[in-house]
Amino acid sequence: MSYVGPDFDPPQPRRPRRSPLTVAIAALVPGALLGWLVYETVGGSGGDGGGAAQATVRTSAAATSGAPASSSSAGDDKNQNSPAPTLASSAPAASGPLKGKVVVIDPGHNPGNFQHATEIARQVDIGTNKKECDTTGTSTNSGYTEAQFTLDVSHRLKALLQKLGATVELTHDGNSPAWGPCVDQRAQIGNRAHADAAISIHADGSAAGNRGFHVILPGSVHAGAADTRPIVASSADLGEHIAGNFVRVTSEPPSNYVGDGTGLVTRKDLGGLNLSTVPKVFIECGNMRDSKDAALLTSGAWRQKAAQGISDGIVSFLHGS
Repeated sequence: MSYVGPDFDPPQPRRPRRSPLTVAIAALVPGALLGWLVYETVGGSGGDGGGAAQATVRTSAAATSGAPASSSSAGDDKNQNSPAPTLASSAPAASGPLKGKVVVIDPGHNPGNFQHATEIARQVDIGTNKKECDTTGTSTNSGYTEAQFTLDVSHRLKALLQKLGATVELTHDGNSPAWGPCVDQRAQIGNRAHADAAISIHADGSAAGNRGFHVILPGSVHAGAADTRPIVASSADLGEHIAGNFVRVTSEPPSNYVGDGTGLVTRKDLGGLNLSTVPKVFIECGNMRDSKDAALLTSGAWRQKAAQGISDGIVSFLHGS
């Protein structure tokens, strides 16, 4: 996803001050950011404006999502086509801490969207207004597309969650379907599955110098077919757990251009959130147009860390920890 260009979602205005939710969660998780600040001090990935940001989000020190994250340097694997781990069967594991839980993963966009401009331009109802069925997404300056990135991370995340016993469903798997699905259909897939948690994986396309991740939470919407009121609180809880664990595992700073340094943004203009009836969030894992973030996003080792951080967040949310 991107905040720039006609094919992407419009920018959201910066809040002049932190919301009560942000203030409340700020006191909960100094530990999540402590590790990141230490990492930055001793020579981590660095930042250009994000170094002073603080992720006032929740984390779980006892996260249990499968194998530990790779110890490889985030920037030392530049093979953007590095394969994800071999996936487990679509059936859940026989046992595990997530046995009986259902997670729906929505890889943002679709590699085939570029060949189906007419189809993805069709307007669909998202409750508050109408919007394109889907978009092509963004890419790095070298041409590594957001759709490639989101599908790779989604496969890695699926493997981690299945290993823990969860039943996992993807909204699409690259060439199946050949394009889309539309944003309303993506929400419906999670709803039909009665997912305990749903997440849409993205990377941003903002200006160079803007870097860091942010998790998008659904705002309270009650219009047309959209009614997020029953899931606003649970989705915020899910988002806080994911953000806290993402910064802990990946050392990626919270966004320095949206979210006031919290790593959390609330929006009411995304059909995938507006039409969801289950706890759901989006995550923008980094900015593909910033050279420092692009170096991470194109690294197979870092993408594994991204999947691990998201998995840890989902696990701690589902365990209520």
